[in-house]
Amino acid sequence: MSNVLQTSNSRAIPILTYHQIADAPPKGAPFRSLYVSAKRFRNQMRILKTLGYQGLSMRDLMPYLRGEKQGRVVGITLDDGYLNNHDQAMPALLEQGFTATCYVVSQLLGKSNVWDHGIGIEPAALMDVGQIRAWSDAGLEIGAHTRHHVNLTEGNDTDMATEIKQSRLELEHVLGKPVNQFCYPFGIYEKRHVVMAAQAGYLAATTTHRGQVLKGSDMFELRRIPVVRSTYWPQFLLKVLTGYENKHISHGTAA
Repeated sequence: MSNVLQTSNSRAIPILTYHQIADAPPKGAPFRSLYVSAKRFRNQMRILKTLGYQGLSMRDLMPYLRGEKQGRVVGITLDDGYLNNHDQAMPALLEQGFTATCYVVSQLLGKSNVWDHGIGIEPAALMDVGQIRAWSDAGLEIGAHTRHHVNLTEGNDTDMATEIKQSRLELEHVLGKPVNQFCYPFGIYEKRHVVMAAQAGYLAATTTHRGQVLKGSDMFELRRIPVVRSTYWPQFLLKVLTGYENKHISHGTAA
């Protein structure tokens, strides 16, 4: 089933991925690269707008991926559902008239990034029910990131299928609207999990494999382009405007 639904876009489409929109912790902190300051995020959104791009959620990007629409578009995604996404990213997105997808962990709403604590990443608050509703009500999109931010390869198929499907159902119950987009936690998955995501009722799923979305890409293994703390504006332009990130496609390098 993983190769049945393919994109039919006529031009390469970049899907950007962010994590925390906040100042980075002190030098030497684990995964410090996954922080992008609020100022830099806002400037990057302004750059996209100035270049004539429309920043879109995965929901709004789907017609372009299916080849039904053409245009200068870029997907914007944020992983994990941090509170700083609500407080910092949301105003910057709305300022430019952009939408974006935030993938949240359905059983950890209002809690913290417990999956990171064992590797020394500082605890960070996650959006609660009211905040994901505010995100959705503002016209932005909530996607699913499993129930507990699990490594899908470490559990049995029954439990992992539940993590994938129930995350969607729990979020739909909270939001009162469909949740159609999925993202594999840690970017770790196998082909069986691709099938599970399709069978769970999602329309597409994103990975951490790097590159633009090219015509014929699998809708359930969509590549993305990481934007990190060290992504200064010249590299940001390369990532968006050129095939710079596609050098990873030939050998499937993951972020």
